[in-house]
Amino acid sequence: MGYGGCGLGAGGFGMIIFWILGILAIVWVVREFGAGRIRPRSSIEPPTAPPQDSALAILRDRYARGEIDEEEFERRKRSL
Repeated sequence: MGYGGCGLGAGGFGMIIFWILGILAIVWVVREFGAGRIRPRSSIEPPTAPPQDSALAILRDRYARGEIDEEEFERRKRSL
């Protein structure tokens, strides 16, 4: 009534395989979802046009459409 010689050896080998697979799974998760996929802050691109240029373009469009007169256009352009 014992367990026999084969049972204890197979259990130890199975435990080693279990830990190897666990470590490989952790490495895979870190490589897939970890720092390798996150862009560093320094590579974030600035906006293509400064806000003042776009505000001036909007002002020019409003003047061209006749929404504001020349005096209003010049006054707002100076304030930008």
